Amino acid sequence: MDPPHGQEAPQANGESTYDNDPDSILDHSYGKLSKKPKLFSFITRSEIQEEFSHHQSGIARINNGSFGSCPASIIAAQRGWQLRYLRQPDSFFFNHLQKGIILSRSIIKNLINADDLEDVSIVDNATTAAAIVLQHIGWGFAEGRFQKGDTVVMLHCAFQAVKKSIQAYVTRAGGSVIQVRLPFPVHSNDEIISEFRRGLARAKTDGRKVRLAIIDHITSMPSIIIPVRELVRICREEGVDRVFVDAAHALGSVHVDVKEIGADFYVSNLHKWFFCPPSVAFLYCRKSPVSLNLHHPVVSHEYGNGLATESAWIGTRDYSSQLVVPAALDFVNRFEGGIEGIRKMNHDAVVEMGQMLANAWGTALGSPPDMCPSMAMVGLPATLGILSDDDALRFRTHLRDHFGVEVPIHYQAPKDGEFGASNGNSCISGLGYARISHQVYNTVDDYLKFREAINQLVRDGFTCKMLCRE
Repeated sequence: MDPPHGQEAPQANGESTYDNDPDSILDHSYGKLSKKPKLFSFITRSEIQEEFSHHQSGIARINNGSFGSCPASIIAAQRGWQLRYLRQPDSFFFNHLQKGIILSRSIIKNLINADDLEDVSIVDNATTAAAIVLQHIGWGFAEGRFQKGDTVVMLHCAFQAVKKSIQAYVTRAGGSVIQVRLPFPVHSNDEIISEFRRGLARAKTDGRKVRLAIIDHITSMPSIIIPVRELVRICREEGVDRVFVDAAHALGSVHVDVKEIGADFYVSNLHKWFFCPPSVAFLYCRKSPVSLNLHHPVVSHEYGNGLATESAWIGTRDYSSQLVVPAALDFVNRFEGGIEGIRKMNHDAVVEMGQMLANAWGTALGSPPDMCPSMAMVGLPATLGILSDDDALRFRTHLRDHFGVEVPIHYQAPKDGEFGASNGNSCISGLGYARISHQVYNTVDDYLKFREAINQLVRDGFTCKMLCRE
């Protein structure tokens, strides 16, 4: 069946096999197919290497989680959109921009199993989405709909930008914040669920109402898959007004079904694990009276026409990263199993590499394998002396500058009454952890390079105290 003509939202079926230049995408999307489909075969290892040949050579890049990665074919598609705008801006704005954004939203809608296209907005990143939601909560306090002292509940390891948005929009308007401490190392979902229940109970003391719960789908540091569906269900049982799932790392790393999850708001970046160039994210808002009162923090001509429309035009800027979602889907579908095939491959590989490293160093993973996304927390030898967040940052820089290894380092403070130490074959609180990622471009050699760097440092008697003297 041909796609519909005109300005209706295209139905993206996740099976595009057409050239990823702007003309082909837009013509195909609106019933004006002008190019023949390409012959299809799964991507080869050499083709993967070519797609990422722009990565700096000699670097073990095992940190996809921080900034993601973008293949050459998608960079080329982005450049095509940029040139189309630069050649004839007026034609681009009036004839192509909104069509392209609608197509991208339609693809996202199908990927996340949303009901309605209007439930999906495209924004710059998860930070922007958090500002949209928390701005709305802040207005509730400022306008007197919420009582002073009503609460927002969040995990203590929530992303720093989210914490700053709470400070900017909620606490200054009279709201209070309850932080739920995430247990780490963690051994089961039950530990997280128990801590979350205790946090909700604290938030509801003295008759206060919980106006918003912010739940990570995957925490950033330390990196763990959170039992998000269970926590959303608990929020409903406990009368929490709204639930916002910060899933910055989710799309492409774990399965995402917004109807199954059941949150009011759900955000994920597309530039981390879905191969888009920076920066682009989606914000899903479940249809409700509240969703009609959400607004983009940058006010432009479309204010009042719904969040999706507001977000599609926030002034003159480069929208190309939002327009290459079809190209990203085509790239993903070059892999056997598509997005789910990539997700499983990355999960299995990062767990295997994490266990290899932990065995080499006599440590352990910070969570069971089924709580690892495409990232894993690997305990580092205690002899390295990572005793603070500053140590962790300096050690990360040392690995980059002296060993060509790019990997984030996490310092886990000891629990009360504990001291950082190694206990036989396991890792307890107060140690450093490395957060390793696996993406399609990684090879075993990347992780072997990291293993040997740590082994050499241990043999040499290195400690982080030495970095303070440099």
